[in-house]
Amino acid sequence: MRTAPTILHLDMDAFFASAEQAAKPSLRGKAVVVGGLGPRGVVATASYEARVFGVHSAMPMAQARRLAPNAAYLVPRFTLYREVSEQVMGLLGALSPLVEPLSLDEAFVDLEAGAAAWDEASARLAGAKLRADIRAVTGLTGSVGLAASKMLAKIASEQAKPDGLVVIEPGTERALLGPMSVRTLPGVGPATGDHLRRAGITTVDEIAEAGEDELVRLVGKAHGHALYAMALAHDERPVVAERETKSVSVEDTYDVDIHDRLRVGLEVQRLADRCVRRLRDAGLSGRTIVLKVRRYDFSTLTRSETLRGPTDDPGVVREAAARLLEAVDTTGGVRLLGVGVSGLADYTQEDLFAQAQAQALAEAAAGESAVLEHPDEEGAEEVAAEQAPPAERRWPAGHDVRHVEYGHGWVQGSGLGRVTVRFETPYSEPGRVRTFRTDDVALELADPLPLVRGAVCDRRGG
Repeated sequence: MRTAPTILHLDMDAFFASAEQAAKPSLRGKAVVVGGLGPRGVVATASYEARVFGVHSAMPMAQARRLAPNAAYLVPRFTLYREVSEQVMGLLGALSPLVEPLSLDEAFVDLEAGAAAWDEASARLAGAKLRADIRAVTGLTGSVGLAASKMLAKIASEQAKPDGLVVIEPGTERALLGPMSVRTLPGVGPATGDHLRRAGITTVDEIAEAGEDELVRLVGKAHGHALYAMALAHDERPVVAERETKSVSVEDTYDVDIHDRLRVGLEVQRLADRCVRRLRDAGLSGRTIVLKVRRYDFSTLTRSETLRGPTDDPGVVREAAARLLEAVDTTGGVRLLGVGVSGLADYTQEDLFAQAQAQALAEAAAGESAVLEHPDEEGAEEVAAEQAPPAERRWPAGHDVRHVEYGHGWVQGSGLGRVTVRFETPYSEPGRVRTFRTDDVALELADPLPLVRGAVCDRRGG
């Protein structure tokens, strides 16, 4: 075990909601909830102002609305979040070659491996500088925990929230952990916590007192040994640099089950195109195409097809996904669809046969469209539209827009053929609100602006 608190854990504070507040001056200091806004939506992140009302992540959005009816409810903007995350991870990478990202807003760093810290004083200095750099580069705040192990560093960052820094000095770990709930330890979720509670074990001290043999009897050999070690503050897990990406995938959950087979097919094609864009953005290609379908009864089916070689060709991926869909019964309705590519490589060895087949099919489809007086792909979409009611342009709440006269703004809400926009930027005063028709040609969706003036945003994220 280390003798200095040189493992750092960073957790950005209410990341998605804080990013939205930074981007929207009118929401600063107010309750903001980010997540899926449909009937089946859940909360992704709630601002600290919203948490006062009991709103928290993973809560059904309908429940959040009951608890905080006056909060701002926004659809996530992952393009912005990925851009900010890349900026933060870049700052961590400057500290050490050993950075272990856990999500867009959370990571471990081995400061000793980068010679950024070697004792408590230098670790505290590195943590303070990191927090200042994050604020300067992104305009957001992060909480930092420093300890001699990953487990304790994460506990320290939780204690530091929001916008703080906590150092756990070696030698004080047992006294700190003892009175804490068993749920504090990694791997102790609701089920395990309830199992331990029924055995009379509710604190970390009580885990240590129970002894290793009793824990093995209660929760099994592997979990029992690990729990006992952690209760004694033993955690030898190293910080592991970012692992190689195994797959690239996208999926959508629908507010209302899709029953129309044509609509399902069009959704799969759209997801395939999004997946390929992510694949290309990462400079990757893949051999195995995966289709995921969750049906009306929550049963989930996964189908896959492996190509002759890796590809990043959208036509090839679309065609493979369509073939996989043919083998899936969707008559009862579909609530989720996903398309992924695995077997990744950093080069492309195109499957010429598959490409030729896809091209032939595309030409045949074009010929059929010509007969129908729709000679191109856009015309084919018009045919599909004739078979379904025309859809309004979608204006997701919270997303960026630009108006030819009023400039940059964001969507406050839409419905009944109208969209309401507040015109402001991260660098302006709270802006004015205006309402437009949803088909107003002067208004269009736009890319997010950097949260800090002059910052460079990477537009590769989709």
